[in-house]
Amino acid sequence: MATHGDVDPSLRPFAYRNRKIQNWAKTFQSAPELYFEPRNEEEVYKILESARRTGKTVRVVGSGHSPSDLALTNDYMVNLDKMARVLNVDKDRHQITVEAGMRLHELHQVLKDNGMALSNLGSISEQSVAGLISTATHGTGIKFSSLSTMVVSITLLTSTMRTITCSDTEYPEYFHAAQCSLGALGVITRITLQCEPFFRLEAIQTPSKLDPILDRFDQIVHSAEHVRIWWFPHTQNCVVWKANRTTNPVDHQTDSWTRDTLVGFHLYQFALNLSRFAPSTIPYLTRLIYNVVHKPLRRVVDDSYKIFNFDCLFPQYVNEWAIPYEKAPEALGRLDTFIQESNLRVHFPVEIRFVDADENVWLSPSYGRKTCYIGVIMYRPYHNPVPYKKYWAGYEDIMRSLGGRPHWAKAHSQTPEQLAKVYPKLHDFMRIRKELDPSGMFWNQYLHRHLGSIDKTYQISSKL
Repeated sequence: MATHGDVDPSLRPFAYRNRKIQNWAKTFQSAPELYFEPRNEEEVYKILESARRTGKTVRVVGSGHSPSDLALTNDYMVNLDKMARVLNVDKDRHQITVEAGMRLHELHQVLKDNGMALSNLGSISEQSVAGLISTATHGTGIKFSSLSTMVVSITLLTSTMRTITCSDTEYPEYFHAAQCSLGALGVITRITLQCEPFFRLEAIQTPSKLDPILDRFDQIVHSAEHVRIWWFPHTQNCVVWKANRTTNPVDHQTDSWTRDTLVGFHLYQFALNLSRFAPSTIPYLTRLIYNVVHKPLRRVVDDSYKIFNFDCLFPQYVNEWAIPYEKAPEALGRLDTFIQESNLRVHFPVEIRFVDADENVWLSPSYGRKTCYIGVIMYRPYHNPVPYKKYWAGYEDIMRSLGGRPHWAKAHSQTPEQLAKVYPKLHDFMRIRKELDPSGMFWNQYLHRHLGSIDKTYQISSKL
């Protein structure tokens, strides 16, 4: 419902009340005082000016796909869906400049139409471009860094009414902080991305076992451009997914609606619902789904973004941490032991992905080191939630003991003190945050919980 009454008349065309915002996983929600859908930077400035005058906090939300409260606030929430234009295409340099609200699935088509593609992607394309980089979203491929490293320049609107365009050569410290900003530095309005010529991928998915994978871990990870592994707890069963660039035509020779949709989605979700009343059946269900849906060999050729992306299927509880690459076999072995000895009933496969070191993205979980991301998932029914906190606690203890860093988009338990130990540039990030947002306009409960408080004079908390 459009706002009226006491709202500044200049904000009324793009301001709304009574919007309840919920993330995709339906694990967090908020009811902002005002919800804005600005159409240009001038309107963003009006929002920031109003927030500064009234002492409100501001958070920007995209698709809400983050399974945490990172983007939430009860004050001013800004959605940039109406700022999604293509601003410039440089085919010679394979670069594109877009407004920050453009969704990834829209960007893929624009890039394809111009003979380009992003070099790597995560599992989904529902995010906005700004949301993509604000948490250092990653794909998989041991020679590919996080997606934030594809950014050439970023334009920020700050709480002090500055417009800053930063890059490796212009305001480089602002740039390295903004490449994974957590929404704490300002409103990102424009982004220039480095792409490459359009390409297809050939993906091959093969069954394997956990112990042989751990024995030949480095060899397997380096056996293709992009490698990911799914391990099915309660079993030794794994799936190894490999993808390489190809000039072959599109080919979906192993597609099966019955296997992938009827069994792999509908019947699987039905069985997971039933398993709430008989958790002891979960290991048997896991083996059945693996044998029917995941064990068969698959080969697919398609446009790169279609190969990179996967359906997230059901509502989920999700946790994911990044650990030093060389510690991954130990982590997986310890996680297997923990699950067995704790008598846990784990629903979904553990997803294992690989990322090259990010050299300059200060808050990237892969900053300064080659990284293995290990993600754990539990089915989240709409009623009668399944127990998952014991699993999460044990998993996080293992990750933390190995120098792990949690994915910023996920809900996690790390304190400011713990994060300061594993992020060598965190103090520098907080220094830039203070400079660009001295009033703390973009701070929220998530940031307070994990990065510390900012006092009345907006100094960095002594906790850091």
